[in-house]
Amino acid sequence: MKKKESTIGSTLFMFTGEVDTEFQVKDNSKRIHLLILSPTLEVAKQVTDVLSKYGNLNSDGRPKLHMSSPELVEAIMEIDPWNEVIPAHIWTPWFSLYGSRSGFDRIEDCFRDQTRNIHALETGLSSDPAMNWRLTCLDKFTLISNSDSHSPWPYRLGREANEFELKDTSYKEIVDAIRKKDSKRFVRTLESFPEYGKYHYTGHRNCNVYLSPEEARKCGNICPVCKKKLTVGVLDRVVELADRAEGYRPEGAIPYVSLIPLQEIISNVLGVREVFAKSVWEEYNKLLKKFPNEFHVLLEATREDISSASSERIADAVIRVREGRINFRPGYDGLYGMPILVENNTNQVEEQRKLNDQNKERAKIEPELTSKPKPTDQRGLSDYF
Repeated sequence: MKKKESTIGSTLFMFTGEVDTEFQVKDNSKRIHLLILSPTLEVAKQVTDVLSKYGNLNSDGRPKLHMSSPELVEAIMEIDPWNEVIPAHIWTPWFSLYGSRSGFDRIEDCFRDQTRNIHALETGLSSDPAMNWRLTCLDKFTLISNSDSHSPWPYRLGREANEFELKDTSYKEIVDAIRKKDSKRFVRTLESFPEYGKYHYTGHRNCNVYLSPEEARKCGNICPVCKKKLTVGVLDRVVELADRAEGYRPEGAIPYVSLIPLQEIISNVLGVREVFAKSVWEEYNKLLKKFPNEFHVLLEATREDISSASSERIADAVIRVREGRINFRPGYDGLYGMPILVENNTNQVEEQRKLNDQNKERAKIEPELTSKPKPTDQRGLSDYF
């Protein structure tokens, strides 16, 4: 956030949370993740009190609520009109507004009369604004982007963000800029390349199979190896619902830039499997000693300055990412995409096998969704009252 007052250099916080609404629609189970923003601590406490009637808020960092999405929106907005509810990672196969497994084809089918209180949508790691621009029905909504970090790994924080230029750095001005889709105050989003997300392509992780929408359709969305159903990816789902050609940009759209975490760039250049390896952090810390923050390195620092603080190879890789000159083994079926920044003479099939193995190892080390914390270890908002 760029601030025009004396708050520069300070860290500001907003009361936010993510919940999982579980409900039935015509005998079909629906689970939709929603973000909740509240203007004050007192209002946040009221939100907690109301939602505690529908589920155990201390059971998980993203508690499950036995209420429909429109019921939640209505309840939250009755507490305070400055509360904001935003559908989270709207294309993820599971638990999202447009998800291929438990979502809807139209936002009105999900939120019904409460659609009027939905002002913004979160793109999620596996999609970017350009993909969402292909749907005319999304033009009236502001697209936001968040890191969606449900793990303690620092390189997951800030991997996506929203950039504001505000005269008054306050909750209400931020929410007002979002609601009005004001590009003078909400200047851009910082997005991961969608190929980096865990569900961009259609695929089956157990068989190392990932397919483009065209390839998946030829297979009938059936894994060519084990003959089980494939997990339909975000790109495939966007193509299914899109009514515009790729490349369309609607009037008034908030700009965006694409990037990947600095640690991913460094590990790729060094040829190190783990992004949390000591050698990766050594190079990362060299850069953070010279520059104000990671975003400055990724978006503003010159090749010469990066090279002087680290190395020419890392500097070249950062510039390549900044200019969009990057290849991926796209993410699929819960596996993160793997950036390919260093050209080599390795056989392509062998390279893909290595990348898949790396991602499987990373999934074991970072059990973000498969390992659930014990309730006694989890702290909720109610713990602070």
